[in-house]
Amino acid sequence: MKNLIGRSKLLLAVVLAASLFSCKSKESSGNNSTSLTGWTTKNKQEAGFSTNTNYKGQETPPGMVLIEGGTFTMGSVQDDVMFDWNTTPVQQQVRSFYMDEAEVTNREYLFYLEWLEKVFPPSEDNYKHIYKSALPDTLVWRHVLGFNELLTETYLRHPSYADYPVVGVSWIQANQYCKWRTDRVNEKILMDKGLLDDLYGGDSAKVQGKNHFVTETYLANPSLLFDGDSTIYKKGLPSNKKLKKRPAKGSFIGRHAKISDGILATSFRLPTEAEWEYAAKSLVETREYNIVKERKKFAWAGKYTRNKNRRGHGDQLANFKQYKGDYSGRAEWSSDEADITQRVKFYPPNAFGLYDMSGNVAEWVADVYRPIIDGEASDFNYFRGNIFTKKKIDDEGKVVMVDYENMEYDTLENGRIVPKDVPGALKYVPVTKSDAYMRNNYEKSYNVNVRDGELASTKHYSKTEEELKADGKDMPRMYNHPIIPNEKDEEGQRTQKYDDQTRTTLISDQVRVYKGGSWKDREYWLDPAQRRFLPEYMATNYIGFRCATDRLGPMSKTSKTPYHQGTKGPNKR
Repeated sequence: MKNLIGRSKLLLAVVLAASLFSCKSKESSGNNSTSLTGWTTKNKQEAGFSTNTNYKGQETPPGMVLIEGGTFTMGSVQDDVMFDWNTTPVQQQVRSFYMDEAEVTNREYLFYLEWLEKVFPPSEDNYKHIYKSALPDTLVWRHVLGFNELLTETYLRHPSYADYPVVGVSWIQANQYCKWRTDRVNEKILMDKGLLDDLYGGDSAKVQGKNHFVTETYLANPSLLFDGDSTIYKKGLPSNKKLKKRPAKGSFIGRHAKISDGILATSFRLPTEAEWEYAAKSLVETREYNIVKERKKFAWAGKYTRNKNRRGHGDQLANFKQYKGDYSGRAEWSSDEADITQRVKFYPPNAFGLYDMSGNVAEWVADVYRPIIDGEASDFNYFRGNIFTKKKIDDEGKVVMVDYENMEYDTLENGRIVPKDVPGALKYVPVTKSDAYMRNNYEKSYNVNVRDGELASTKHYSKTEEELKADGKDMPRMYNHPIIPNEKDEEGQRTQKYDDQTRTTLISDQVRVYKGGSWKDREYWLDPAQRRFLPEYMATNYIGFRCATDRLGPMSKTSKTPYHQGTKGPNKR
């Protein structure tokens, strides 16, 4: 009996000790304190410092899927029958990112056009070029020996093609759409959370001109938007600052959302070439542990373009040109059920859940084209096209917003007039040499032609631009691309004149990569590794686009245990 009582006392002591140790551990390692300063969350809130203990992780943007990053062989692993020699295999690492499930459709792009027409009425002189600059080129459907005239009138706006990928969009227009989408997504987030008034209904302010929501301007200085009307932001987020006097009725008393709150979505953009190819290849379905078991020729597994599954057996897995003069097959026995483009999500997705990464339309990516992917320069998130900028600051030390007085336009080589920025956006300027002084990761703002086209990559590598000008020599051009004349007429538009010299290449710093096969291409171009190029201001009836955005924090949403740890680790599956 005594032994039983003694054992009970010992057990009780062990339990009490364990509970005390557990409480102490929770107190020292929980969210309420930091081991570096000892300040609890309550202490920081009482002192007026910002804290964020409610962040649950990045939410997947609407219409997108997460592409978990990793290493892969970028470039072609098939025979180069075209002898382009521009897809040499190179090992690359890609960071995790989000990508649209499908290409941007006519329905979505028409919303963009309608918004521009509402906010920047083309009938007003201040905005007359903004809406027009975003219009797709519907005349891309014309052919001198083909009858497609009706498509020039119906493909973009008729409801029959609402869910078809938008075409006739240049690289420049696709980039502008991505910027606009960033603002509309964040605008909707703030309105849904009650941090921004309903801008399009009720008694809200009229959304026109610079009176619209711009993410970068909101984060830099919210008072620049809506002519400084703070009531548009309602009460804002709770503030830790103690008010000295009672605020006026209806005034803004909280604080604005910041990046540190994790509320706003990251900027949308075109995917880089490495990201697009990695997502299209979707090697996860041919991976076994850390080894890729087979090469992939298409966005799906297998060597053939026809469906092997019992359901849909024999159907084509993508929309492409079968043979010369055969875009769809026989009547009532269509192979891909499309003569031109097809509605998005019609064909099965790849292993990442992405649709039409092979076929339907080719897609713009962010990169400037060069024949060689310089893996020696960067094998991590490769991208060519960086121009490093900074926010323009005025004499008072404030950021400068674009308005009617300082708005700038540019005339493209094809004669189109496009705004460099729209009213409400922030002005950016290139970083200077002093900004890059003593840096070991970049030396200048313009890095589009670095190691392939800049002065240092020519035979005059030892000279500077100033020394060449002093010697009376022109800047050498590695790529003998056409030069458009700079003469302008009385209205400020560039003179339209064709280049009359014999040229050896069309490559320039204004030429962008597009990836993937289209409805007009043969099977060879369905290989995600294939790459082609076109000037950034041109458009076709077979190139579309989709958006991407960065993944923040961990690579994936699930915790995984490394293979060598087995199932004994704390993060076991």
